[in-house]
Amino acid sequence: MTNHPERKLWNEKIEALSRDELRALQLKRLKAQVRYNYERSPFYKAKFDQVGARPEDIQSFKDFAKIPLMTKDEHRQAQEESIERYGNPYALLACAPREKIVRMNATSGTTGTPTLYTLTRHDVEIVNEMHARKYWRAGIRPGDVMLQALSLSMFTGGLPLSQGIMHMGACVVPVGIEGGTKRVLQFVRLTSPVAIIATPSFGQYVIERCPELTGKPARELGLRWFFCAGEPGGGNPEVRKALADGFGAKVFDHTGGGHAFHGISCDEPPEQFSGMHFVSEDHCLLELVDPETKEPIEIEDGAMGEMVFTFLDWEGGPFMRYALGDILQVFTKPCSCGMPGIRFKIIGRADEMLIVKGVNVYPEAIRAAILKFSPRVTGHFRILLDKPGPLVQPPLNIKIEYGVGVKERDLSALELEMTQYFREEIRVTPKFQWVPPETLPREKKKTRYIEVQGKR
Repeated sequence: MTNHPERKLWNEKIEALSRDELRALQLKRLKAQVRYNYERSPFYKAKFDQVGARPEDIQSFKDFAKIPLMTKDEHRQAQEESIERYGNPYALLACAPREKIVRMNATSGTTGTPTLYTLTRHDVEIVNEMHARKYWRAGIRPGDVMLQALSLSMFTGGLPLSQGIMHMGACVVPVGIEGGTKRVLQFVRLTSPVAIIATPSFGQYVIERCPELTGKPARELGLRWFFCAGEPGGGNPEVRKALADGFGAKVFDHTGGGHAFHGISCDEPPEQFSGMHFVSEDHCLLELVDPETKEPIEIEDGAMGEMVFTFLDWEGGPFMRYALGDILQVFTKPCSCGMPGIRFKIIGRADEMLIVKGVNVYPEAIRAAILKFSPRVTGHFRILLDKPGPLVQPPLNIKIEYGVGVKERDLSALELEMTQYFREEIRVTPKFQWVPPETLPREKKKTRYIEVQGKR
């Protein structure tokens, strides 16, 4: 694809479609996709058989919502059954023949066995297209050097992301996070990137350690963009401001690895966050369901529910009505930035939701509340549970680091102030366990904020 640098969209023909035009394209592709899945995958045929449906019965989005959801546990079970019965992990799920599968990516596996994504060359081209759409919107252009400081080992945000950057003509430095912070900073010096892609927590860690490791603050590394990925935080105003100030860079939150669900936030002040623009609707159908009942929730401005997605025009492993457990809020009104498409915010994960005296609490909401008190707190914390959630016997115990320079005699007043804020904003009354700065581990990968009975 030929793109002029002054164009705001990578693929104007698709990205600028009206809502009605986009929905018509989705329905056309959905009808073709369900027939493809039904005829080629024993797993998906069983989903149809479960409700006595056939592909020709799917004539509307409402018809499609009658097909049972797919869960991550079912995904893993199908992988294991495929291995046991056929000697490979995708016989039951993948729709393309083995000779057309050219790549397998996986989730990080931080919450269990990694789940696999199988792709054909056609699917790889779609993923490359989605990455190009995101970075083009952010202002990246051919010739810009981008350093990739996410895990490269099988992770959906590893090789697929590198290829997507190259697809749009930018230069990728796939140093990865496996080599550690010193190696990442070494390659910043060697390659002079204008952008870095990393988890927000790693970015904050670099800001802390950069003077010690390089002899200069992170603002002098020459980075103009910081792209958040891999964990929550990129949509948190306090985190965004800390990253923007620390690196002297624009901060974007974005999601999407070696699959079809992709979004990126606006070019806006760090104190604001309007959500991520959904850039891949022509290849990914988004639904919302109630996290408890799994009943459909209409997608309208401000709607919130569990994300369900279906890949469209996909050959390898075209997930269908897949409920990953992420809780989304969607926004359908036009964005002030002028970019097209609906937007979404990732609120948290259904399996990380805690219920304290009838109040639903997500770790990211706790993190956002804590960061309101920076720099009197470092922002690093752990939620301590006696047993796995979601039900929590009050109080909600939080181990939290106080900030550099804060005296222990000042903690009582700080705790009183924070407790009042939590009561008003989060509607829970926590019990804080204070620890000195740099007591809690700084994770290089996804940070796990919940500790159960001393487990990490």
